[in-house]
Amino acid sequence: MTAARRTSHGRGSRDFWLYWSAGTSDALGTQASGLVLPLLLLGLGSSPGTVGVLASVSAVGGLLAGPPASVLADRRWRRGMMVGSALVAAGAMGAIAAAAAFGRPSLLFLCSAALVERVATACYEAAARGTLVTVVAPVHYPRAIARLEAGEQGALVAGPALGGVLFPLARWLPFLVDALSYVFSAICVRAIRADLNPHRKSEDSPPRFTEEFRAGLRFIRNESFLRFLLLWTAGVNGLLTALYYGAVFSIHGHGSGTASTGLVLALSGAAGLVGAAAAPRLARRIPAARIVIAASWTMVPVAAGLAFTTHAWVYGLLLGSVSLTVPAVAVVLHSRAVLVTPDQLQSRVGTALDTACGVASVLAPAAAGLLTDHFGPTPTALLCALGLALLAAYATATAAGRFLPSDRDPDHSADRGPFADPDPGSDHAFAPVPDTRSRPQPLEAGEPS
Repeated sequence: MTAARRTSHGRGSRDFWLYWSAGTSDALGTQASGLVLPLLLLGLGSSPGTVGVLASVSAVGGLLAGPPASVLADRRWRRGMMVGSALVAAGAMGAIAAAAAFGRPSLLFLCSAALVERVATACYEAAARGTLVTVVAPVHYPRAIARLEAGEQGALVAGPALGGVLFPLARWLPFLVDALSYVFSAICVRAIRADLNPHRKSEDSPPRFTEEFRAGLRFIRNESFLRFLLLWTAGVNGLLTALYYGAVFSIHGHGSGTASTGLVLALSGAAGLVGAAAAPRLARRIPAARIVIAASWTMVPVAAGLAFTTHAWVYGLLLGSVSLTVPAVAVVLHSRAVLVTPDQLQSRVGTALDTACGVASVLAPAAAGLLTDHFGPTPTALLCALGLALLAAYATATAAGRFLPSDRDPDHSADRGPFADPDPGSDHAFAPVPDTRSRPQPLEAGEPS
């Protein structure tokens, strides 16, 4: 697929902002309802263990639904899947809102509705991962991804606050807001004029479902950068999740309440929002290799510092320092992942990478709890610091030199375009995205203004 197809008729900027609005609205509603669903269950008499099981079942349901949904999304069904999934999720959240407003919903009903919503959201996300390349020209991937990161971070900060304000007014209000956010997302996706479907060669008969799924896994296995991305992001995501839960366990163990946990979330979310705002400039001015290596090593002393504090505001500042650097790393790595992945594999590759991170996120809280129970919070944090140090060494020794542009070759292939391969003998050695914004320019098709 060419950039011309992605940005035909000068509609790229409009389509990108519709895509951004759909994703940000979805995230805002999900964060608002996700905070209060456990409160609703606890208020109806469910035990904390039951609430935890529900959360785990929903998460596993989403992880299982994502890979097959990505195959369907790469079969030309992206727009229909996004719209349909958003409407199904809206129906599930609307059902919870109605049940909470007019009666006492049963645990089975709430579990079923939450699982439907999680599976529908996984299908939406699988299709959405392949959509960015159809609404943004390659040269603008870093800026677009930074704006998507900012939207996610903003929802992470505003969503829980919105849910916390609405739930005391009426327990069904956050779920109604979530349902409406899904409807709004469906409207935005439907209004995108670009062709969201992947560019595929005409075939007499499509490959079997399992063959298409394995094609995405083979591409990751054969692409050196994606192998690095899979290992590094899954490892970092799991360790940071374990650190967060370890901090929560430590705060609770020292007698602090939910306000302290809220302080940690607020500081981390605010730092992430600032980091997302600064990410495009950092990605343009600092070599990609330096960003990844610096962020990797920054996490090590943060993890070690978490082992020796008991104050919520210190936890918040330390975790916030990580949140400050993560958006720039996401811009660098996500931009390149999009560049090296063919259009017809975008959903499958993106879903496979996110599924690996999701599995790490599901396992990390349990691992953090077991380690804290047996060894205490300090050894747990130090063990996470050791894991992060190993990943930082891996990024320094492997990723910087082989996959990302360094100080020694800042723009050695920019003149050949964003899909250039500076070393024909390597598998997609990275070419930096050329910076065309050195002076004010008119809005280009496909550029997220």
